[in-house]
Amino acid sequence: MKKLIRITIVEDHRGYRDTIAIALEQHDRMKLENEFGTAEIALRALQNTDSSQQPDIILLDLNLPGMSGLEALPWIKQYAPKSEVIILTQSGNAADVSRAISEGAAGYLLKSATFKEIMEGIETVMEGGATLDPEVARYIINLLQGQSMPTPPERTLSERELEVLELIGEGFAKKEIASQLKISVTTVAYHVQHIYQKLEVPNAPAAINRAHRLGLFRPDK
Repeated sequence: MKKLIRITIVEDHRGYRDTIAIALEQHDRMKLENEFGTAEIALRALQNTDSSQQPDIILLDLNLPGMSGLEALPWIKQYAPKSEVIILTQSGNAADVSRAISEGAAGYLLKSATFKEIMEGIETVMEGGATLDPEVARYIINLLQGQSMPTPPERTLSERELEVLELIGEGFAKKEIASQLKISVTTVAYHVQHIYQKLEVPNAPAAINRAHRLGLFRPDK
């Protein structure tokens, strides 16, 4: 008997989560164990879950309130290294595709995919393969045929991470940054940790210094 596939979905649209849950109920090899509406709550749950109980597959939306799916992806891979992540989103943006795959996503499907395609994608990933939406696959093929690859994400900061670092450089505390950007203090803390990791620095002054040397700050900052 084949192993039951344990699935977690991180998606802020309740109706879509419910629809996926109904589809999974029709599949005798798949079980939806957890569903979360934000990346922050999902990360806390993964961080506090024993490795043996973590999901086999995480279906991750990119457009989430607060921390985006792309920003959460490296943390998911850190807290749940054995879980495979399949992006399930409306965004077919080339930069999103490239970054998601670079950050370790095992699949990238658009929400226009049928439930049959999603289920088949989950099975493909569980068997050690990768699943890509046809439009996404064409983009990857174009890259392999000679188009230049984007700058590795670990050497650049996302727009939100840059905003956080700029505010740190202006002397704002995490609580003040959270208020200005209308995000939680926890999300700010995640961004700060990710900034330090990307820039390979131990603290805020070193991060600001390195960002200046790399020319990451905008001209008006």
